[in-house]
Amino acid sequence: MDKELEQEPLQEENSSKNSEQKAVEENQSDTESTPKEEEEEEITPEEKIKELEDKLSRTFAEMENQRRRFEKEKEDAFEYGGFSFAKEVLNLIDNLERSKQVLENDEKLKNTEALNKTLEHLDIINKDLISIFNKNNIKPIECLNKKLDPNFHQAMMEVEDDQKEPGTIIQEIQKGFTFKDRLLRPSLVGVSKKTEITIKESAENKENKENN
Repeated sequence: MDKELEQEPLQEENSSKNSEQKAVEENQSDTESTPKEEEEEEITPEEKIKELEDKLSRTFAEMENQRRRFEKEKEDAFEYGGFSFAKEVLNLIDNLERSKQVLENDEKLKNTEALNKTLEHLDIINKDLISIFNKNNIKPIECLNKKLDPNFHQAMMEVEDDQKEPGTIIQEIQKGFTFKDRLLRPSLVGVSKKTEITIKESAENKENKENN
């Protein structure tokens, strides 16, 4: 019985020694592996130079892009700086046109000399404005009898007309303008379409041809 008791503490001491020894060995292995890992992770001078060259190239590319953006913005500001002003000035043309329509529709003024002279003066002012616009690269869009172009025209209504090809502009509701190579505002227009009778006739003709 005493021998068994003596053996148990000895086993405990041996196990504790073994665990301590394992811990020391593990620490040694860790310390030994660290320098190797550092050596593997260490960047060579050539790689450092290449990395710096890449960073410099990216920096120069970004600087060049910024310079180009700045130049483009400067050119746009110079070329199209008056775009907003030009758009506002178009209100003068619109107001003149409205004034003419009001005077022409006034029953009391119809066929009077005063009306004719007033309309004459309004036409002169309108021509002078158009001339000033042209000198400053603000030009009216010619649209009548042309095919509808969504880049310059905006269709507001359709008018039945068998004499014109469908989609032909036959009415100008509001004049459009360009500023240099940019659209200032589109022309508001009315376009032609085939009459209902013509549509029915073409449908019947098509049906007859298919049956024959």
